[in-house]
Amino acid sequence: MKRKTIIAGNWKMYKTVSQGLAFVEELRRAMDNIGSDVDVVVCPPFISLYPLAQALQGAAIKVGAQNMHWEEEGAFTGEVAPGMLKEAGCTYVIIGHSERRQFFHETDEKVNKKVKAALKSGLIPIMCVGELLEEREAGTTEKVIRTQTQVGLSGLTAEEAASLVIAYEPVWAIGTGKTASNEDAQEVVAFIRTLLADLFGTEVADKVPLLYGGSVKPENAKGLLERPDVDGALVGGASLEVGSFMGIIDN
Repeated sequence: MKRKTIIAGNWKMYKTVSQGLAFVEELRRAMDNIGSDVDVVVCPPFISLYPLAQALQGAAIKVGAQNMHWEEEGAFTGEVAPGMLKEAGCTYVIIGHSERRQFFHETDEKVNKKVKAALKSGLIPIMCVGELLEEREAGTTEKVIRTQTQVGLSGLTAEEAASLVIAYEPVWAIGTGKTASNEDAQEVVAFIRTLLADLFGTEVADKVPLLYGGSVKPENAKGLLERPDVDGALVGGASLEVGSFMGIIDN
């Protein structure tokens, strides 16, 4: 089954509003020749979401947030609600990134709440899963991925599950320059698709785009994206320069 290819750039805590606007203007010009079978997504910091979404109206570039709260509103100082992201112009939202898990103590249960809230608000969640280096070395990668996936998607209907995206990001490969081999990436991503089939049926599993993330660069993107179950990439550092981001999109 042909799934849409998604190339999403996670800017993390980089780029001011003016820098972000300059970036998407250059990216928009560079993307004139890209076909419609690729969803290109930029995920800037919260303060840039609305101005970038306004600047990108009519463009083939979508906007995503890097995080959100699971409540619709409330006394949660410093948090952003899903409805706010939707109104700001977001199509996607990254949920459960390893940096959120590591530095802000997000659990699989919190990820599950956020996934449900995102879907309820009409956002497409990009749910991240991935193992630590010590977990890979201990041979527990599949156990870790199974738990993160099962708990993260707990309580979803098959219809809801069919409308999300999952990104496999081995924690040891994020920002380190290390990348999982093409074969390792395919093996884990195929395992995630098997888990989806067990949870929601083969038809749903075949629909869900599965991305790879972890030091993706133009030089390694082609090999990764040629794997049968890898439907795109969640890109970190290489998404901060138009040239390198376009190099990945072109591949």
